[in-house]
Formats: sequence, structure tokens, C-alpha cells
Amino acid sequence: MQFRQQALARLQSPEELDLPVRFARPQGWLVLSVTVVAMAAASVWALTGSVSSTVGAPAVLTYGQGSYVLQSPVAGQVTAVLAKEGERLPAGSPVLKVRTERGDEIVRTLDAGRITALAAGSGQIISTGANVAAVEKVARAKTPLRATVYVPAESAAGIPAHAPVDLTVQSVPSQEYGVLRGEVTSVGRSAQSARQIAAFLGDAQLGEQFTKEGRPVAVTVELERSSGTESGYAWSSADGPPFELTSMTLATGSIRLADRRPVDWLLP
Repeated sequence: MQFRQQALARLQSPEELDLPVRFARPQGWLVLSVTVVAMAAASVWALTGSVSSTVGAPAVLTYGQGSYVLQSPVAGQVTAVLAKEGERLPAGSPVLKVRTERGDEIVRTLDAGRITALAAGSGQIISTGANVAAVEKVARAKTPLRATVYVPAESAAGIPAHAPVDLTVQSVPSQEYGVLRGEVTSVGRSAQSARQIAAFLGDAQLGEQFTKEGRPVAVTVELERSSGTESGYAWSSADGPPFELTSMTLATGSIRLADRRPVDWLLP
């Protein structure tokens, strides 16, 4: 009987239009308002904002012209070493005296530069084409250092002109002295092989090391100068390290890539 009365009541007012309806509580309106505002802000940021990213890669502090490996044009016994490591020499300067079957021969530098390493000593027997010295191509004492960063080829296209660069130098404690500041001056047009890198740096091991993950692109970085630091270059700290920097010092470069709009990331 009870169920029949309920059924008759429902037939008399099937839609219950005479009952008041509550659309939303005040707390619900607050949540809805916050959600709408957040979505609107995200839409504006996606259309007008930007996303920045960086790429990290191995780097070397060098002079602009790089280095070369001096090879002996003759075979024989080294009778005298005529140059010293660290010495700056003009082109054609004597480095070694070698006793050959035809008499004494002099091995000379090909280009002006500084002797960074000697691979032959007095009394040593060398063959034609043997590596006898590494020479850095720097003719002037005040030539500034630069950094060459070997960036993965897939990231090189996103590096803009004059992009800021932070260099973490291996011989400098970054927790105490910070990072070295620089700016991109040029980006290589093609990826480099291990042989090309070795020819520029005068070090075959670095050529192999920098190409383990593939052939990189060389990015040249001009270091920011500063008269207030011992090294002569700008650091993220006030003073930087209390010593000068030397060429062929290894570092890790962090280069800021071109900013991208967020909508480029969100949309396929």
C-alpha cells in the first residue's frame, strides 16, 4: 500500500517542479572561479610566454688558432733539444737537432706559437713522421683565451648568436670561485671528426674523447674580460680564482638555447 501511494504521488508531480533546486554551494563557486582563472592564465602564458633551456657539453680553453703537432721530417737520433716547453717561438724556429745518414738535420716549427709539450728527448731514436712536439698557435703574449665547446650536433641548431655561456673549469673549484662567463661568437657549420678535433687541439686523445657519443659541432666562445680579477676574466663570483688561466684547460660549457614558446611544446 505504501509503494502505491508513492507511485501516485510521483505521477501527480513527475518532475518535482515545485521543489526548490540548489545549483551550487558557495565553496563550489570558489573552486570553479579559481579553476577558470588558472586556465585563463595558463592560456595567456602558452601564447605569450617562453621556455628557456640549456645544453651542456665538454669544452677546452684555447687560443683562437688552435694547436698543431710537429712531426719530424727525417729519421735519426736526437742529439740536442733546442726549445723548451712553454717557450714562444716564431715560425721556422729550431726545435730539435737530429743526426741522420746525411748529417745533422734541424726540425723547425711550422707556424709561430708556444711549445706546450715535447715528445722527444736527447739520445732518442725517431722515425720520419714521428710526433716530436705540440705547438699552440699564439704569436703574441697578450692574446686572449677563448673556449671551444663541442656541442652535440642535434643541439647546435638551437644555439642563437651571442648566447650566454657558463664554463665550469676543471682546475677551478666552482663552489668557491663560481663559473667563467662567456658569449657565443660562432657555431660550426658541420660536425667534426676525431681527426679534425685532434688536428685543432694537437691532442689525439681529446679527439677520441669528444667523439665518443657522436661527431659534435664546435662552438667558439669569447670569454668576458675583467680587470678586477687575477685571471683577467669575469666569473660568477666577485674575484674568481687567485691565479691565471692556461690554455688546453678542460671545462664544461652550459649554453643557453633559443627561447621557445610553450605552445610549441604543448601542441603536436
